[in-house]
Amino acid sequence: MSNIEQVKKLREATGAGFKDCNLAIKESDGDLEKAIEILRVKGISKASKKMSRDAKEGVISVSGNETKTSMIEVNCETDFVAKNEDFTSFVKELSELNNEINSNIDELKKTKMKNGETVENNIVALIAKIGEKITIGKAKTVENTGAYNNHYLHTVIKDNIAKLAVIVSLEANDNSNEIKSFGKQLSMHIAASNPIALESSLIDQSIIDKEFELITEELKNSGKPEDIAKKISIGKMNKFKEENSLLTQAWVMEPKKKVQDVIKELSVAELKIKEFYRLKIGD
Repeated sequence: MSNIEQVKKLREATGAGFKDCNLAIKESDGDLEKAIEILRVKGISKASKKMSRDAKEGVISVSGNETKTSMIEVNCETDFVAKNEDFTSFVKELSELNNEINSNIDELKKTKMKNGETVENNIVALIAKIGEKITIGKAKTVENTGAYNNHYLHTVIKDNIAKLAVIVSLEANDNSNEIKSFGKQLSMHIAASNPIALESSLIDQSIIDKEFELITEELKNSGKPEDIAKKISIGKMNKFKEENSLLTQAWVMEPKKKVQDVIKELSVAELKIKEFYRLKIGD
């Protein structure tokens, strides 16, 4: 077998670049198995160097069904790689595994993929092949007894892969077409309106404290009397809570109504929003 044929065979087997394959063939004296091992070791070395860089791009993938749905974020450095076929194929398989193990990232990294290698080892190989830092970001599995899940993908890259994803879990007696339709619309609403919590009492206190601090500082610089400033701050805080709580947000499809009004109008017995989760690349 000529040197060129060996390099071509090694490239097909590993996906590594021509230069790296050529050097590995020379270093292994033409032994393809040894050359694969050399590239693997070098790949790990390359991957460790790349891990110090920023990975702020990437994709989110959703897998599962209406009773158990999961999403996972996989980050890379550029939008170009986020659309790369090797990258998206890896993400699709990873997404299915993630749903199987309920978004346990530590367990996921040790899980074997179709090629017999662990997720962790596949990430190292992908970094060496693509040339960018790749990391697993946030992951979430939504599964509630007596509830049905809907999801929405925005800025779709391919199939079940996008830049923004929403899962919403609705508690209901059955999953009628009316509930499915509302679930889809609600998912789109959450994607657009980005609520912090289901209702104001569930907003994290640290977020409330930070907002109050910003409002107080703003009013302090306005020169308004203390009693008036206090009334204004209460009004602003109430508005902040209302606009960031899903139930009291203006319904995107009909802004004069609130989400809770739309639920009442549906007149579906026992219909409740059990849980929701929104994930966007870059947030």
